[in-house]
Amino acid sequence: MEKIEITKSIFFFILAGFCEIGGGYLVWLWLREEKSIWLGLFGAIVLVIYGVIPTFQPANFGRVYAAYGGVFIVLSILWGWQVDKIAPDKFDLIGGLIALIGVVIIMYWPRG
Repeated sequence: MEKIEITKSIFFFILAGFCEIGGGYLVWLWLREEKSIWLGLFGAIVLVIYGVIPTFQPANFGRVYAAYGGVFIVLSILWGWQVDKIAPDKFDLIGGLIALIGVVIIMYWPRG
């Protein structure tokens, strides 16, 4: 995989992650925090957009979604830290690092 493709792939992983987490968070606010239904509806639209973004990845469905799981783990830890103000502990950081190593192996490791 060329460097430009890797950069685009990482961009799409991050964009998809923010759409999934952000959309889910808006639905959470609507249902759990009793905020406006408009937040829930907007969250649902963002979640649909999340479903489209991975189709721009250069790999097959299974590989993309397997690797995305690792990206989601790390972005969720960062979201919790920045939005919910819950600082990650050493186990969160270790788990996140292991997940990212899995992403690199699944998506970007050279295949013969």
